[in-house]
Amino acid sequence: MVATAATASLFPISSSQPESVAKNSGKHGGGGQNTVDMHGIKPKSRGLQVKTNAQAPTKVNGTRIGVMDGLKSDDNPTSTAPRTFINQLPDWSMLLAAITTIFLAAEKQWMMLDWKTKRPDMLSDLDPFNFGRIVEDGFVFRQNFSIRSYEIGADRTASVETLMNHLQETALNHVKHVGLLGDGFGSTPEMCKKNLFWVVTKMQVLVDRYPTWGDMVQVDTWVAASGKNGMRRDWMIRDCKTGDILTRASSNWVMMNKVTRRLSKIPDEVRAEIVQYFVDTPPIVDDDNNIKLPKFDDKTANHVRNGLTPKWSDLDVNQHVNNVKYVGWILEASFFFLFNDLKWKSAPQTIVEKYELASMTLEYRRECMKDSVLQSLTSLLGNDQNALGDSHVDCQHLLRLEGGGGGEIVKGRTKWRPKNANRNKGIEDESG
Repeated sequence: MVATAATASLFPISSSQPESVAKNSGKHGGGGQNTVDMHGIKPKSRGLQVKTNAQAPTKVNGTRIGVMDGLKSDDNPTSTAPRTFINQLPDWSMLLAAITTIFLAAEKQWMMLDWKTKRPDMLSDLDPFNFGRIVEDGFVFRQNFSIRSYEIGADRTASVETLMNHLQETALNHVKHVGLLGDGFGSTPEMCKKNLFWVVTKMQVLVDRYPTWGDMVQVDTWVAASGKNGMRRDWMIRDCKTGDILTRASSNWVMMNKVTRRLSKIPDEVRAEIVQYFVDTPPIVDDDNNIKLPKFDDKTANHVRNGLTPKWSDLDVNQHVNNVKYVGWILEASFFFLFNDLKWKSAPQTIVEKYELASMTLEYRRECMKDSVLQSLTSLLGNDQNALGDSHVDCQHLLRLEGGGGGEIVKGRTKWRPKNANRNKGIEDESG
């Protein structure tokens, strides 16, 4: 029946209509020879006559086309188009284009599937979405970052806060990638059950060179044991283009109870989750615990700033100030101190354009909550002379709660060097 109907829509059928159909047609005013059958074609002794389509014909590139375009009545003496089988077919170009697109897309998917099967290493190295991947036999997590325009300073180099944010992001993605991320901020499933989360106790950062706007950097991170109830996490940042080491960082972490806000030992259930990812390597940055800093307070400090208060945006999901925010407070105090207390006449050019942060060590003592009011203290440790005769500036810092007997939040020290000192030193070494 389907084949007969399709054939009837293209070729005339000489058989007469059933009597019931003829009667129904007459009731609607069709009347015999003037009626049109269900296919839109009526028999006529002199040829074919096509019923006008009630719908407006579609347009392709400005040309009007229709399903029955090309068929003309024999009554029209001006028609010159021959009545052929091809002219009576619909326009299948749109459908053909759609089918071709589907087949091309399917072929591309099969090629990608074959590529993933044969060259998984090559596909992972591309990392087109910078989601990161596990390397070095499953112990190192690697992720790439592009230095954005909003992550640089006036000299087009990435800020220290940018590098610190990259370190924190890779640490969290590492935990997530190995399937240990619970509903907390870097907490494992067992840690979430016991209301535990990680807090950093020490952070050491050494910057050999700062990446610039548009650079692609590669961040590697891994973890190791630190004592009986701690964890150490190390990072290395490289230039993706040259492979040069840009930054090295090492940190120590312990667990804190979310309810009591007290430090906690590592439970056996949590240790079983994380110990399989520990590596047995020394810290990538030498520990400087042997360095003794002189004690200082608001009476002996070179610069004191009061009234530092965190904003809501400074808090993380654990409802305390994010550790990167402390870096901004310390750097701001350092700049203010170097601009004003040292009375450098060429400031801010002297600092912003000629000096950069070379290293930083932060020791975190307690939490800073959203209602805390802090006091920032900065003191000059002394100047050194390098081989080129340029001075390094060393500072020590203290962030503490404001008021009598305020508790210490962060203790730290920073070292500042002339910009391009390492580059100039390398040139001198080559020429010598």
